[in-house]
Amino acid sequence: MPGIHRRTLLQLAAGAAAAPALAAPAAAASWPDQPVRFICPFAAGGPTDVAARLVAEAMSGVLPQRVIVENRTGSGVVVGTEVVAKAANDGHTLLYSTIAHAVLRPLFSSLSFDPVKDFQPVALVGTIPMLLMVNNAVPAKDLRELIAMFRDKPGQYNYGSSGAGGAVHLATELFLRQAGRLKVNHIPYRGSAPAMPDLLNGNLTMFVNVASDGIASVQRGATRALAVSGAQRLPQLPDVPTFAEAGLPGYEAYTWHMLLAPAGIPAETLARLNAAVNQVMRTPALQQRFSDMSIQPRADSTPASATEWLQGEIAKWEPVVREAGITAN
Repeated sequence: MPGIHRRTLLQLAAGAAAAPALAAPAAAASWPDQPVRFICPFAAGGPTDVAARLVAEAMSGVLPQRVIVENRTGSGVVVGTEVVAKAANDGHTLLYSTIAHAVLRPLFSSLSFDPVKDFQPVALVGTIPMLLMVNNAVPAKDLRELIAMFRDKPGQYNYGSSGAGGAVHLATELFLRQAGRLKVNHIPYRGSAPAMPDLLNGNLTMFVNVASDGIASVQRGATRALAVSGAQRLPQLPDVPTFAEAGLPGYEAYTWHMLLAPAGIPAETLARLNAAVNQVMRTPALQQRFSDMSIQPRADSTPASATEWLQGEIAKWEPVVREAGITAN
């Protein structure tokens, strides 16, 4: 398990085991009667995979069966998502996904499943804000000056993303639209890491990066952060204002982690799953590990609130994808 220390896993299991045992409604008493699979449609060792494994390991301490993570990648997140859409709805096969789930319909013209009708959200696990970063040669000292710079010279600056249709791309396009439909050239990369050298050397003017991937470069002075996309400032960068504080009220953007089940999962099993997720998300060890990854952990999500969140994200991001003409690679 890349990036996960054995000590951390032992702490998670111990914390989860110390929590009160889950009450099992009679109709769900036999669940789980086999290992529970988290299908992660992202590559092993990446931040989503690491978070999924932390949650799975902690849940293994509160359920009578192990929870394992299976990476199923391909066509963005389509391959892994399809596995869960077509799985038995008995609570043994679940999807651990992100904001990518909210934009499947506009990105892919043909899907063998419906991202909404074929899934039942179990719980929102955590949210991750983003940082608007610029290279140190950019003369703009704050967000207002950057917007003015883009407005004065449309089409003469570049921004990078970690891939077309990803969270970074979406968040940047939303910013450009809310700031007055600014025209800045998009340069997609295969992940955040390849984009960073071009931000440092000036080939990119701006990069709205996931906070967990951008904090270190700001802390060491290699780049400057002008705003954070969440509702609150980041504790690691207390001097960086939110977009609202920096002059763009109403702008918020996150990537996020959510656990989803196939539609039609029995209500009792859904309730037990949700309780297990919230139970482990309340353990200090898991909360600390998530915070270390700049993921804001959630321990209060219900299936209803997770469904409401997903519906809101779909309503927010689908128009951005369509208006920007974003298509899947």
